[in-house]
Amino acid sequence: MRFSPPLLLLLLLHFALFSGNAVAVAGGGDLRGDAAALLDLKAALGCRPGALRSWSSANAGAVCAWTGVRCAGGRVVAVDISNMNVSSGNAPVKVTVPPSLDALETLSLAGNGIAGAVTATSLPSLRHVNVSGNALTGGLDGWDFASLPSLEVFDAYDNNLTSPLPPGAASPPRLRHLDLGGNYFTGEIPAAYGDMPAVEYLSLNGNNLQGRIPPELGNLTTLKELYLGYYNVFDGGIPPELGRLRRLTILDVSNCGLTGGIPPELGGLSSLDTLFLHTNQLSGAIPPELGNLTSLSALDLSNNALSGEVPRSLSSLTKLRLFNLFLNRLHGPVPEFLADLPRLETVQLFMNNLTGRIPAALGASAAPLRLVDLSSNRLTGVIPNTLCNSGELHTAILMNNFLFGPIPRSLGTCASLTRVRLGQNYLNGSIPAGLLYLPRLNLLELQNNLLSGDVPANPNPSTTSPSQLAQLNLSNNLLSGRLPATVGNLTALQTLLASNNRLSGEVPAELGSLRRLVKLDLSGNALSGPVPAAVGACGELTYLDLSRNNLSGAIPEAIAAVRVLNYLNLSRNALEGAIPAAVGAMGSLTAADFSYNRLSGRLPDTGQLGYLNATAFAGNPGLCGAVLRRPCDGSADIAGGEVAPAPPAGGTRRGGAGGEIKLVLALGLLACSVVFAAAAVLRARSFRSGDGDGGGAWRFTAFHKVDFGIGEVIECMKEGNVVGRGGAGTVYAGRTRSGGAIAVKRLHRTRTTAGAGGNAGAREEDRGFRAEVRTLGSIRHRNIVRLLAFCESRDANALVYEYMGGGSLGEVLHDGKRGAFLGWEARYRIAAEAARGLCYLHHDCNPMIVHRDVKSNNILLAGDGGEARVADFGLAKFLRGGGGVGGGGNATSECMSAVAGSYGYIAPEYAYTLRVDEKSDVYSYGVVLLELITGRRPVGDFGEGVDIVQWAKRVTGGRREAVQGIADRRLGVAGAGAGDEAPADEVAHLFFVSMLCVQENSVERPTMREVVQMLSEFPRHAASSSSAQTSPSASSSTSPPGGEESSPDGKGPPPPAASCGYKFVPDLLA
Repeated sequence: MRFSPPLLLLLLLHFALFSGNAVAVAGGGDLRGDAAALLDLKAALGCRPGALRSWSSANAGAVCAWTGVRCAGGRVVAVDISNMNVSSGNAPVKVTVPPSLDALETLSLAGNGIAGAVTATSLPSLRHVNVSGNALTGGLDGWDFASLPSLEVFDAYDNNLTSPLPPGAASPPRLRHLDLGGNYFTGEIPAAYGDMPAVEYLSLNGNNLQGRIPPELGNLTTLKELYLGYYNVFDGGIPPELGRLRRLTILDVSNCGLTGGIPPELGGLSSLDTLFLHTNQLSGAIPPELGNLTSLSALDLSNNALSGEVPRSLSSLTKLRLFNLFLNRLHGPVPEFLADLPRLETVQLFMNNLTGRIPAALGASAAPLRLVDLSSNRLTGVIPNTLCNSGELHTAILMNNFLFGPIPRSLGTCASLTRVRLGQNYLNGSIPAGLLYLPRLNLLELQNNLLSGDVPANPNPSTTSPSQLAQLNLSNNLLSGRLPATVGNLTALQTLLASNNRLSGEVPAELGSLRRLVKLDLSGNALSGPVPAAVGACGELTYLDLSRNNLSGAIPEAIAAVRVLNYLNLSRNALEGAIPAAVGAMGSLTAADFSYNRLSGRLPDTGQLGYLNATAFAGNPGLCGAVLRRPCDGSADIAGGEVAPAPPAGGTRRGGAGGEIKLVLALGLLACSVVFAAAAVLRARSFRSGDGDGGGAWRFTAFHKVDFGIGEVIECMKEGNVVGRGGAGTVYAGRTRSGGAIAVKRLHRTRTTAGAGGNAGAREEDRGFRAEVRTLGSIRHRNIVRLLAFCESRDANALVYEYMGGGSLGEVLHDGKRGAFLGWEARYRIAAEAARGLCYLHHDCNPMIVHRDVKSNNILLAGDGGEARVADFGLAKFLRGGGGVGGGGNATSECMSAVAGSYGYIAPEYAYTLRVDEKSDVYSYGVVLLELITGRRPVGDFGEGVDIVQWAKRVTGGRREAVQGIADRRLGVAGAGAGDEAPADEVAHLFFVSMLCVQENSVERPTMREVVQMLSEFPRHAASSSSAQTSPSASSSTSPPGGEESSPDGKGPPPPAASCGYKFVPDLLA
């Protein structure tokens, strides 16, 4: 039978349409199945209301248009809902990707804060999985990697995963990228991880792994990037087998406890671009074979125990940008080849034993040199005048050497400079013109040299570019002439130190333009004329020292306008007239010295001067008053013929006004305690008479891996579980159903609503409180108590912390909890660990977190002999009227806000500023150090109005050699007890650090970063160094080019492994 062409065409068209409809029907069925599976996935994720709104059964026919969904060939092939904040955060979830999505190739749930577990099995097409940046818990046992034969990428970075690493993760034959970093995996790296034939990227950093690095990793011949450091603590050294990884471009095994030498076999890594081995315990010489790494651009071997000279073979590394060898035991010269490396940007060799000269041509090549730090060596010779030839140099740190000769003139025109530290050398000649006025300069230190000539004036006074200079130190030189008026143009200046020079002329009135100035020290010069009244315009000034000059005239009353001034020294001048009554009435002064002038008249009988020692006024025969035991003619200064005894503290008022202030504070605290107790009783009654949960429904938010819910938290909050009460609330200890121990801190709050309208301001502060809690919940540091969860209801908030079984330092140290006695090793370790925790809060959190209540009772111990962790930080500012805790305000919260801190730990400046900052925490930490040294409480053992700081200073005179007079006799410090446990030099060093921390003037206290450095770098005795050694987990990342911390690929080490207790920072003002 033959068909006509038109009929044949009609039949073919009909067949095509029928086939097309059949395909569409079949495909539609598969898509509907995929849509149903995605709806199951959405339900399992427990999405917050409004999340993934397009994912709905009503819209199932348009599944390919759903948010984050991509289709191909009539099937769903990709689901990418990264960073969409889909999680409700209410409770952990358990999600299994439906096997019916058998065409799925890509699954990305990253950055959603999903808590619980996500698993997948039997997905033969799945190639790419990204679940990073969540709060997943448990292990990866639910993943059947063997049933994922197409898997190429598996990224679970930055979660809360635990248990040993799953060996099966290495089974997919096509796996190229495996990232399990930033978790809590334990145990050893499975040897099976050395059998991944296609892997190019392997990251296991930032976990709690132990054991040896398996040599089988040397079989990964396709590997390009390997990250194993940060928080892991491996045994042994670097396997020589890693030298077989010829395609490797990045090798980072930093900060993971490695010992032994650097294997010469690493010189075979011909493709290597980045080699980071810093912050380990590697020893021996740097192998010359590293000179074969001709592709290397970043080399960091810092913070080890490497010795010998820098091998000349490294001159072959012509692509090198970063060269870090600081904090080792290297000797010999600074290698000349550094001047010939054409791409060098950063060179840091500080704190070694290097000798000889700085290469004369350093900076002369086309290299974009940006950072040079050769400080704290034994270098001699002159500073090369080519350092800034590139025009990009921003940091030059050469302090603590034996350099001589002039400062190169070229530095005075180096507009890129931001930090220059040349102190503690033998530099001579004059200061280059323009150096002080460079547009980007923030810090200039030239102290303790032999510099002479004038302090240069601004060579371009008409410039409109504002100065950035904040810190200028010219002390202890031979500078002469006048202090130029153009110094007043340095409007960003906070510290100006020019003491012990030969400056003459008048103090320029233009200093009054320095409105941000905090410390001014021009003592020990030959300045003449009056004390400028313009100083009164420096409203932030806390420290003013003009002593040992030739100043004359009257003391200007305008000084009293500086409301925060706490140190004033005008001694040994030729000042005349009376001390102004307004100056005497300054409530901020804690120390003053007017001695050896020509002052006369009656001492003001109000304010703070009456609390100073008579020596503060010696050498002024014209002065009279009770403090001097010298009555004024016809006066009634001395009632009843008796002279009020002067306080014993020379030149300060800590023993007088300080005691009075502390008495007021004590009475305030007593009143607070009464109010707190009454409030606690009322709250307890309300709690018992309510519905058992403190009033209304509770909302539960977990920040870490947890095996409990709100019901178990509420069960803990019973009167029988109370372990402590405070102004902010009540602390309960309890156990979860799985046997885990938790501590619940229930914070009181009053209702912020009145009817339906509520209080908008209180709600806004509630949001601020929640945001702060979320920030605190994200903190991961082994010396900070972990905030596990946050619970809130209408009437109360509750913070759930990990339970610290060892109790508080205060309990163990002072109450002998469980009969424990803290030996010296434990005390030094606790001091270092607490410092690292505070350092992290101050320097590695953005924004900075100020603790506000540092004390021994807020340093908790993790079981017998466990680590010390800082507790109760960051929320003190909310524990007052209003906000997330106080609601509309009440007597309890208002009383709480009256005193920030605990009696005996409060920094002296708080008495007149009522403000706290990170230096307030440093003071309180210094008090804790004194507790560790003496075994005494901060108050109560030293007489009325005397605290541990005053007592320690009085007994020792602040001299470290006298620490035996105050040391805890149970420690057996030589000469202070019967035992022989605590080395005297270590106790003296800890005392020295404590005295720095409790300086009267906050600007003179160190930062917590500097404290960590001082405790970590002190050479301890062999018997003690093992137990008090800084743990590898508390050591540091490095500084890549440009001085910014980063990782090679933007992932690298987890964010918590930052600087505090981790990086030994040579630039102490960083």
